[in-house]
Amino acid sequence: MITAALPYANGPVHIGHLAGVYIPADVYARFQRRSGKDVAFICGSDEHGIPITIRAKKEGVTPQDIVDKYHEIIKKSFSDLGISFDEYSRTTSANHRETSQDFFKVLYEKGKFTEEMSEQYFDEQAGEFLADRYIVGTCPNCGNENAYGDQCEKCGSTLSPSELINPKSMLSGNVPVLKETKNWYLPLNEYEDFLNEWIIEGHKDDWKTNVYGQVKSWLNDGLKPRAMTRDLNWGVPVPLPGAEGKVLYVWFDAPIGYISFTQEWAEKNGKDWKDYWQNENSDLIHFIGKDNIVFHCIIFPSMMKAHGNYVMPKNVPAFEFLNLENEKISTSRNWAVWAHEYVEDFPGQQDVLRYALLSSAPETKDNNFTWKDFQTKNNSELVGIFGNFINRVAVLIHKYYKGIVPEGNNNAEELNEIKKAAKEIGTFLDNFEFRNALSALMNLARFGNQYLQTEEPWKTIKDNPEKAANSLFIGAQIAVALAQLSEPFMPFSSEKLLNMFNVQKTDWNDVETKNILIETGHKINEASLLFSKIEDDVIEAQIQKLENTKQNNKKTNPNANPMKEQIQFDDFAKIDLRTATILTAEKVEKADKLLKFTVDTGVDVRTVVSGVAESFSPEELVGKQVMILLNLAPRKIRGIESQGMFLLTTKPDGKLSFVTPDETVENGIEIG
Repeated sequence: MITAALPYANGPVHIGHLAGVYIPADVYARFQRRSGKDVAFICGSDEHGIPITIRAKKEGVTPQDIVDKYHEIIKKSFSDLGISFDEYSRTTSANHRETSQDFFKVLYEKGKFTEEMSEQYFDEQAGEFLADRYIVGTCPNCGNENAYGDQCEKCGSTLSPSELINPKSMLSGNVPVLKETKNWYLPLNEYEDFLNEWIIEGHKDDWKTNVYGQVKSWLNDGLKPRAMTRDLNWGVPVPLPGAEGKVLYVWFDAPIGYISFTQEWAEKNGKDWKDYWQNENSDLIHFIGKDNIVFHCIIFPSMMKAHGNYVMPKNVPAFEFLNLENEKISTSRNWAVWAHEYVEDFPGQQDVLRYALLSSAPETKDNNFTWKDFQTKNNSELVGIFGNFINRVAVLIHKYYKGIVPEGNNNAEELNEIKKAAKEIGTFLDNFEFRNALSALMNLARFGNQYLQTEEPWKTIKDNPEKAANSLFIGAQIAVALAQLSEPFMPFSSEKLLNMFNVQKTDWNDVETKNILIETGHKINEASLLFSKIEDDVIEAQIQKLENTKQNNKKTNPNANPMKEQIQFDDFAKIDLRTATILTAEKVEKADKLLKFTVDTGVDVRTVVSGVAESFSPEELVGKQVMILLNLAPRKIRGIESQGMFLLTTKPDGKLSFVTPDETVENGIEIG
């Protein structure tokens, strides 16, 4: 049983998500299938989090609209990148609602919850209790005035709403009041002994140090009861009488999604979901990011323990974070490489991204992705080593043997390198060491290149054809081994390779034990390039895209137009801006947008025609002091000579607004 963390359906997935959860999980699932295991690889969209409702309010749509939109984007991105989920579902499904409610009722009927009254912030104008993310205020630690009720994103401090200075509701902007409410709590403190025995004593030697250390720290600090319900209007309703307006805590219902989605898959495929969740012979593996450790190692296991019958995770290989160009990935700042955009920008190159992210996977510490490194990995490793070897073998077999694998030594020493590589890769993957596994795969390609370079069949074919034949026979075995072994990492390239050599996908054990993977006399198909060089201009375009994002983030108004071409002071000095007063205003016949003005400029009284009729009535502008460009050359508008131009700006609602002095001043005062 393999699960991957449920992505929030409030936006697309980016390379941080892919490197830290989904690609490693997919590699592991593919490898386990190839090893003959019965695998259920389960995931789906988490559609009940507070980020969903915040996004919906920003866009002026319903939460359902948001999750429908992003569920499809996320699902397609995973499919496009070859993530081989057996089931990808969503937490707004009817089955999930029923399953999570049933789970809650079992715990309730067993008396596993405590009912507690607490004071929570309430927005009187909105008529709603406020989730932590709906409260903003000043951080007590760093003074950031836009800290959330659960976290300050500036200093990273974990907060509670009561700690904020001058809290305000994000719904109305008003100061919230404290109001009593009842919720159901799971007393996590009652599960400390179980968690200590299961994790601290039972997994000190086989779990990743970052996971083990974080769990140990939580347990050392002592656990407290945590509310499993919330006062919200978006989520799975609490299935109890008198619980109207309450939903299940998102971290209660979301992990149950793993179970409900397994049920959906099992029903479609004639299987029993309990074989995967309630069978002691089943191995449960959770792939997550480090920010989800507490939920998957403390809260969800405590829930399953309270319920009974469920197996505990065998391992929770949590990854650290991936940075982008030496900066933290930020969805709010659009500092990310989005999966769906990558697929559009690099068609047919999904495996290049999979390879690059796996080779930089943040397994034990935060790591970094750069576009230049991505280019190097493609051009130097995938094209220069892996692809080069495959191409040489296939082309030479066609050139000298009409595409027929020649005869060679079935017991050649070089064939042991294949078995060795297969065993190494398998061992690394069993231990969740994806970067080492990928290196072992590439080392086999390096060996193949070096072998061909040493043997030089293009030379020996003339004076020692038997040696040349043996060289390309062994080369073919290595090439087919790479086709088989690369499948978990680069499934698209593996499929191309298998087709090129006209062979079927085999069990992993066959590659580990068999000397011959492609027989003498076997006809291979035409050679084709696996990878292509990525040019500098393609990479520069991606770097520029990020630079544009960085510059846009510096704007106080992201919608502001870019600065115009620089001018010199002498150019500005030519402009004559003056204060003026409108004396008369009237509509221009047969012109809906135009008004005709008589204006006292302090220098003279003149006529100005301006397109402001959709924002102002003539009556409201008489007597208004404005700013006018005095020395603009006159021009005729609808037969009327206009002698100047007012300074105006556009308000958020699209209406125009005059630029005016703060106080009334004499007409004709120069501005600048």
